Parts: sequence; C-alpha cells; structure tokens
Amino acid sequence: MLNFVICDDNASILNRLEKMLESIFINTNLSGQVGFSTTDPDKLINYIERNSIDVVILDIDLKSKLSGMDIANFIRKRNKKSYIIFTTAHLEYSMVAYKYKTFDFLAKPITTERLKETIIRLFDDISYSENNFIKLNNKYGYVNSNDILFIQKQGKKAIFKTVQNDYELNSSFSTILNQLPSNFIRCHKSYIVNLNKISHIQSNNIIYFENNSNIQCQIGPKYENLFTGG
Repeated sequence: MLNFVICDDNASILNRLEKMLESIFINTNLSGQVGFSTTDPDKLINYIERNSIDVVILDIDLKSKLSGMDIANFIRKRNKKSYIIFTTAHLEYSMVAYKYKTFDFLAKPITTERLKETIIRLFDDISYSENNFIKLNNKYGYVNSNDILFIQKQGKKAIFKTVQNDYELNSSFSTILNQLPSNFIRCHKSYIVNLNKISHIQSNNIIYFENNSNIQCQIGPKYENLFTGG
C-alpha cells in the first residue's frame, strides 16, 4: 500500500484533498492511504525524517519560512524515488517546480476528476517502470521494497515485515525472491532479509534492524558464510 502525505497551509483545502484521495482509492480499487497530512511544514519534515513516504502532495506557497520547493529539495536529498505532486494557485511556479523531478503539477482549485487522473497515471507509472515498488497482490497492491525489513515463512504463508505494516501472502519463497532486488537474500529456511536495513548482527546470529530494536530475525547455520565471508 502506497503511503501518501499532504501539506497545505489552508486547513479546509487540506481536508478536502484528504477526502478526495480516500474516495479515489476506494472508487478505483487502488491500494493507497493518507498516512499524514498537515498545515505545518516543520511537522511534515519531522514525519519524513521518521517515516517512509511514497507520494507527497505539496502546496508550493506554504506561508512559511519553508516553501513546498524547499521541502521537495529535502525529500530529493533523502529519496530519489518518491513521487512529488505540487499544487498551487500561482502558475508561474510550475516551470521551476519540475526541477525536483515532479510527477505532476495541479493548479488550484483542484477537482476530483483532475486529481483522479493524476493518481491513476501514477499507479500506471509504478506498474510499468523499473523502480523499487513490488506488487504483492490485488488486496495489498504495491509496497516499496525499501520499506521491507524481512520476509518470514509461516507454513504456506509469507509475512512481509515492513517499517509500518505486516502483509500476509500465500506465496513461496522462490516466487518472492524472483521479484526482489539483489539486496534481499535468504538468511534462514524461514527468512529473507533486506541487507540495506540491517543495523547489526549479534554473535548468536540474531539480526537487528535500523530504528527497530525490538524487531529481529535469525541467520540459519546453512547461511552463516554469506554474512561472515567464510
């Protein structure tokens, strides 16, 4: 499920955008959620620092020391893959805004149909482009592979443990591995781990993850050499 965040200095516009997005997700059966919305640019920066975002919808003129383009610049330094959609009543900003690899530019007032067109095109872009998004199934839709800590096998099910949610699928490890980028490796008969998310490995072969000290998985004896170089 794609995580959307919204920032607009006008609270009524912010609430309307959130309701429009939620309606679009339901009516089009697209797997998205509004994870965070705010009128405060500083709160948005704080959220971005602590959470993974897939799509950000930004007003350019936020009536603040930080503009939407300042936030876009901050996002691009941390994440090259997130989709950025700008909104504004000032059309003269549009050419400047595209320097941040903007997916779309929405002129205010934004209609449901115009927003729906953009959201459908965004999901189509994810479907056909080579990027970090992996389609789990029709129920869950897409997940950013950068959010996955590990995948755990439980009987005939595979549990995708991500930064924010767990996703349970009926799928084999061999099928899953074929979909994943090279930073995912089998580390145990019951685990596939994202190497990029590992914080440290203890001497008892327990793997810990960045910013998730309570979440862990194991390295099986068969796979120790992959981590020790032996």
